[in-house]
Amino acid sequence: EPYVEARDIYSYGRQNWFPYVGEEHRAVRERVAVFDQSSFGKFRIIGLDAEKALSRICANNVAKPPGALTYTQLLNSKGGIESDLTVARVAEDEFYLVSGTGFRTHDSAWIRSQFLPAEGSLPEEKVELQDITEEWATFSLMGPLAREVLSEITESDLDNENFPFGTCRTIEIVGQNVLALRVTYVGELGWELHMPCDSAETVYDALMETGKNSGIANAGYRAIESLRLEKGYRAWGEDITPDTTPFEAGLGWAVKLKSGTEFIGHGALLTQQKQPLKKRLACFTIDDPDIVLLGRETIFRNGEIVGWLTSGGWGYTVNKNIGYGYVRNPDGVDNEYLKTGTYELEIATARYACNLQIGPIYDPKMERVHK
Repeated sequence: EPYVEARDIYSYGRQNWFPYVGEEHRAVRERVAVFDQSSFGKFRIIGLDAEKALSRICANNVAKPPGALTYTQLLNSKGGIESDLTVARVAEDEFYLVSGTGFRTHDSAWIRSQFLPAEGSLPEEKVELQDITEEWATFSLMGPLAREVLSEITESDLDNENFPFGTCRTIEIVGQNVLALRVTYVGELGWELHMPCDSAETVYDALMETGKNSGIANAGYRAIESLRLEKGYRAWGEDITPDTTPFEAGLGWAVKLKSGTEFIGHGALLTQQKQPLKKRLACFTIDDPDIVLLGRETIFRNGEIVGWLTSGGWGYTVNKNIGYGYVRNPDGVDNEYLKTGTYELEIATARYACNLQIGPIYDPKMERVHK
């Protein structure tokens, strides 16, 4: 159906939106779709000390040349994840930060609180955060045909060699300057397109008109949730929080411990690195489509409670329920401990056998993202 009333009909089973979200999901996996993600928090970090300040605040290495794009967490002194976001370096003294929907106030306040004030003979850092969330719009163009659609409305070279994953640049789309970020939260080839709100309607219309021959579709946040669950991407506030560390969440690859640069949470992570992890995020799947995972379901290992799901949903491509949750053990949780257990999830007071999944279920080698 081309148009369906956007109305939720609540149910203890699959809700009325389930098949329509599935169509959006498949459009992203098989063709191309546009997400309006203008609700992202969007900040400019400017000043002579911008790199110095962000290098201290960010757990990953953001001291890269202009045009670089970095996924990073912002940690507290205990190594807990206060935020995760994307950092685009657009100039020597300017960075563009993108944080999750709903976290604008939290993230901007946290970043500002970490800027160093004047102390003794030391002047305050020359750095400023400008919140441009309301002034800028964001469209995410995602799917295997994303390059085909975008190349029709820009003269910029979008080939993988010239615009690889993890980079950003300003491109022109039908006369509008757009900051394009080669990044994804759905596990497909694509770009986040960031622009002043005055340009949004023109750019959106161009994308939809040009994408007609490619079967372009609009898609929403419920599709994003399904897509990211298949790819194993974490969600802040659910899978990662101030009480979980990058090592526990399987995000140690995004921490610059070997760089020689200290950052907030550095000492706590060095200490944790020397000890067994007492909890680890794991993925669980159930094939039965009549079961509905929502998150917060209890995890049993060998008949004993070891945790609960932090998030859950249906994967339309892999055709199964997907849940993520922390497995806990005071004596440590390593791969052997995870793999040797027999697992169940308690759903609506009944227990169901489930399978443990190590690594992403969908495209574990990142071939579609980097194509």
